[in-house]
Amino acid sequence: MKVFMPKDRVFYSLFEEVSDNVNSMGKALKAVVTEVDFDKREQLIAGLENQEHINDELTHQIYTELGRNFITPFDREDIHYLASALDDICDYIYSSAKKINFYKVNPNDTGIQKMADLIEQATAQIRISVRELRNMRDMRKITDALVKVNSIENQADDIFDLSIERLFETEPDAKEVIKKREIYQVMEIVTDKCEDAANVIESIIIKYA
Repeated sequence: MKVFMPKDRVFYSLFEEVSDNVNSMGKALKAVVTEVDFDKREQLIAGLENQEHINDELTHQIYTELGRNFITPFDREDIHYLASALDDICDYIYSSAKKINFYKVNPNDTGIQKMADLIEQATAQIRISVRELRNMRDMRKITDALVKVNSIENQADDIFDLSIERLFETEPDAKEVIKKREIYQVMEIVTDKCEDAANVIESIIIKYA
Protein backbone atom coordinates (compact mmCIF):
# COMPACT_ATOMS: atom_id res chain seq x y z
CA MET A 1 0.00 0.00 0.00
CA LYS A 2 2.90 2.35 0.66
CA VAL A 3 3.60 2.51 -3.09
CA PHE A 4 0.21 4.15 -3.71
CA MET A 5 0.37 6.62 -0.84
CA PRO A 6 1.29 10.29 -1.25
CA LYS A 7 4.97 10.35 -0.41
CA ASP A 8 4.60 12.51 2.69
CA ARG A 9 2.04 10.02 4.09
CA VAL A 10 4.62 7.23 4.10
CA PHE A 11 6.19 8.83 7.17
CA TYR A 12 3.00 8.49 9.19
CA SER A 13 2.73 4.80 8.39
CA LEU A 14 6.36 4.17 9.28
CA PHE A 15 6.10 6.07 12.56
CA GLU A 16 2.91 4.19 13.43
CA GLU A 17 4.72 0.88 12.84
CA VAL A 18 7.58 2.05 15.04
CA SER A 19 5.23 3.18 17.83
CA ASP A 20 3.45 -0.19 17.71
CA ASN A 21 6.82 -1.88 18.04
CA VAL A 22 7.87 0.40 20.90
CA ASN A 23 4.71 -0.45 22.84
CA SER A 24 5.07 -4.15 22.04
CA MET A 25 8.62 -4.08 23.41
CA GLY A 26 7.40 -2.33 26.56
CA LYS A 27 4.90 -5.16 27.10
CA ALA A 28 7.57 -7.77 26.35
CA LEU A 29 9.91 -6.27 28.94
CA LYS A 30 7.13 -6.61 31.50
CA ALA A 31 6.83 -10.28 30.53
CA VAL A 32 10.60 -10.71 30.97
CA VAL A 33 10.67 -9.36 34.52
CA THR A 34 7.67 -11.44 35.58
CA GLU A 35 9.08 -14.69 34.18
CA VAL A 36 10.78 -16.69 36.95
CA ASP A 37 12.43 -19.30 34.70
CA PHE A 38 15.85 -18.27 33.31
CA ASP A 39 15.51 -20.23 30.06
CA LYS A 40 12.02 -18.90 29.35
CA ARG A 41 13.29 -15.39 30.00
CA GLU A 42 16.06 -16.10 27.49
CA GLN A 43 13.43 -16.90 24.85
CA LEU A 44 11.53 -13.71 25.62
CA ILE A 45 14.75 -11.70 25.41
CA ALA A 46 15.53 -13.29 22.02
CA GLY A 47 12.12 -12.07 20.88
CA LEU A 48 12.97 -8.57 22.11
CA GLU A 49 16.23 -8.69 20.18
CA ASN A 50 14.29 -9.50 17.02
CA GLN A 51 11.91 -6.60 17.67
CA GLU A 52 14.86 -4.29 18.21
CA HIS A 53 16.29 -5.33 14.82
CA ILE A 54 12.90 -4.73 13.18
CA ASN A 55 12.86 -1.25 14.68
CA ASP A 56 16.36 -0.57 13.35
CA GLU A 57 15.08 -1.45 9.87
CA LEU A 58 12.03 0.81 10.23
CA THR A 59 14.21 3.67 11.45
CA HIS A 60 16.51 3.16 8.46
CA GLN A 61 13.45 3.32 6.17
CA ILE A 62 12.44 6.63 7.73
CA TYR A 63 15.91 8.07 7.14
CA THR A 64 15.88 6.74 3.57
CA GLU A 65 12.50 8.34 2.86
CA LEU A 66 13.77 11.56 4.41
CA GLY A 67 16.63 11.66 1.94
CA ARG A 68 14.39 10.67 -0.96
CA ASN A 69 11.41 13.00 -0.48
CA PHE A 70 11.32 16.75 -0.77
CA ILE A 71 7.81 16.96 0.73
CA THR A 72 7.46 15.88 4.35
CA PRO A 73 4.46 16.11 6.72
CA PHE A 74 6.45 18.13 9.25
CA ASP A 75 9.95 19.52 9.67
CA ARG A 76 12.70 17.22 8.45
CA GLU A 77 14.62 17.93 11.63
CA ASP A 78 11.64 16.83 13.76
CA ILE A 79 11.25 13.64 11.70
CA HIS A 80 14.90 12.82 12.34
CA TYR A 81 14.66 13.63 16.06
CA LEU A 82 11.49 11.59 16.54
CA ALA A 83 12.86 8.57 14.67
CA SER A 84 16.04 8.72 16.74
CA ALA A 85 14.16 9.10 20.05
CA LEU A 86 11.86 6.16 19.32
CA ASP A 87 14.81 4.03 18.26
CA ASP A 88 16.59 4.87 21.51
CA ILE A 89 13.56 3.66 23.51
CA CYS A 90 13.78 0.27 21.80
CA ASP A 91 17.55 0.05 22.23
CA TYR A 92 17.37 0.68 25.97
CA ILE A 93 14.40 -1.65 26.50
CA TYR A 94 16.35 -4.47 24.90
CA SER A 95 19.46 -3.53 26.88
CA SER A 96 17.47 -3.66 30.13
CA ALA A 97 16.15 -7.14 29.40
CA LYS A 98 19.51 -8.43 28.22
CA LYS A 99 21.32 -7.29 31.35
CA ILE A 100 18.88 -9.15 33.63
CA ASN A 101 19.90 -12.54 32.25
CA PHE A 102 23.48 -11.57 31.43
CA TYR A 103 24.08 -10.67 35.09
CA LYS A 104 21.86 -13.56 36.27
CA VAL A 105 19.82 -11.15 38.39
CA ASN A 106 16.53 -12.30 39.86
CA PRO A 107 14.05 -9.76 38.42
CA ASN A 108 11.64 -10.38 41.31
CA ASP A 109 12.81 -7.09 42.75
CA THR A 110 10.55 -4.18 43.69
CA GLY A 111 12.58 -1.61 41.77
CA ILE A 112 12.81 -3.68 38.59
CA GLN A 113 9.12 -4.59 38.72
CA LYS A 114 7.96 -1.00 39.22
CA MET A 115 10.27 0.31 36.52
CA ALA A 116 8.92 -2.28 34.07
CA ASP A 117 5.35 -1.20 34.90
CA LEU A 118 6.20 2.42 34.19
CA ILE A 119 7.99 1.56 30.95
CA GLU A 120 4.96 -0.38 29.73
CA GLN A 121 2.72 2.59 30.59
CA ALA A 122 5.04 5.13 28.94
CA THR A 123 5.35 3.18 25.69
CA ALA A 124 1.55 2.86 25.53
CA GLN A 125 1.23 6.66 25.78
CA ILE A 126 3.92 7.17 23.15
CA ARG A 127 1.96 4.90 20.80
CA ILE A 128 -1.22 6.91 21.39
CA SER A 129 0.46 10.25 20.71
CA VAL A 130 2.30 9.06 17.57
CA ARG A 131 -0.89 7.57 16.10
CA GLU A 132 -2.69 10.90 16.57
CA LEU A 133 -0.08 12.78 14.52
CA ARG A 134 -1.59 11.69 11.20
CA ASN A 135 -4.71 13.85 11.61
CA MET A 136 -4.12 15.93 14.75
CA ARG A 137 -7.87 16.09 15.28
CA ASP A 138 -7.96 15.15 18.94
CA MET A 139 -5.39 17.48 20.47
CA ARG A 140 -6.61 16.69 23.97
CA LYS A 141 -5.80 13.02 23.43
CA ILE A 142 -2.25 13.86 22.34
CA THR A 143 -1.57 16.34 25.12
CA ASP A 144 -3.00 14.01 27.77
CA ALA A 145 -0.68 11.25 26.55
CA LEU A 146 2.33 13.57 26.61
CA VAL A 147 1.53 14.79 30.12
CA LYS A 148 1.29 11.16 31.27
CA VAL A 149 4.71 10.40 29.78
CA ASN A 150 6.23 13.32 31.68
CA SER A 151 4.55 12.18 34.89
CA ILE A 152 5.79 8.62 34.38
CA GLU A 153 9.34 9.87 33.89
CA ASN A 154 9.14 11.76 37.20
CA GLN A 155 7.82 8.65 38.94
CA ALA A 156 10.70 6.63 37.46
CA ASP A 157 13.20 9.12 38.90
CA ASP A 158 11.66 8.67 42.35
CA ILE A 159 11.61 4.88 42.07
CA PHE A 160 15.22 4.89 40.93
CA ASP A 161 16.30 6.93 43.97
CA LEU A 162 14.28 4.78 46.39
CA SER A 163 15.54 1.56 44.80
CA ILE A 164 19.17 2.64 45.08
CA GLU A 165 18.63 3.65 48.70
CA ARG A 166 16.97 0.30 49.50
CA LEU A 167 19.66 -1.59 47.61
CA PHE A 168 22.49 -0.11 49.67
CA GLU A 169 20.59 -0.68 52.90
CA THR A 170 19.56 -4.29 52.33
CA GLU A 171 21.95 -5.94 49.85
CA PRO A 172 25.13 -7.28 51.49
CA ASP A 173 26.69 -8.55 48.26
CA ALA A 174 28.64 -5.75 46.54
CA LYS A 175 28.44 -7.52 43.17
CA GLU A 176 24.65 -7.63 43.37
CA VAL A 177 24.58 -3.95 44.24
CA ILE A 178 26.61 -3.11 41.13
CA LYS A 179 24.51 -5.32 38.84
CA LYS A 180 21.11 -4.16 40.06
CA ARG A 181 22.17 -0.53 40.11
CA GLU A 182 23.13 -0.76 36.44
CA ILE A 183 19.79 -2.38 35.56
CA TYR A 184 17.91 0.36 37.43
CA GLN A 185 19.90 2.97 35.54
CA VAL A 186 19.20 1.52 32.10
CA MET A 187 15.49 1.13 32.87
CA GLU A 188 15.32 4.71 34.09
CA ILE A 189 16.97 5.83 30.84
CA VAL A 190 14.10 4.15 28.94
CA THR A 191 11.66 6.55 30.59
CA ASP A 192 14.01 9.46 29.81
CA LYS A 193 13.96 8.46 26.15
CA CYS A 194 10.16 8.27 26.23
CA GLU A 195 10.13 11.83 27.56
CA ASP A 196 12.54 12.87 24.77
CA ALA A 197 10.11 11.44 22.19
CA ALA A 198 7.21 13.19 23.92
CA ASN A 199 9.09 16.50 23.75
CA VAL A 200 9.60 16.11 19.99
CA ILE A 201 5.91 15.30 19.50
CA GLU A 202 4.99 18.35 21.56
CA SER A 203 7.22 20.51 19.35
CA ILE A 204 5.50 19.12 16.25
CA ILE A 205 1.95 19.78 17.46
CA ILE A 206 2.85 23.30 18.59
CA LYS A 207 4.08 24.07 15.06
CA TYR A 208 1.34 22.37 13.08
CA ALA A 209 -1.82 21.99 15.17
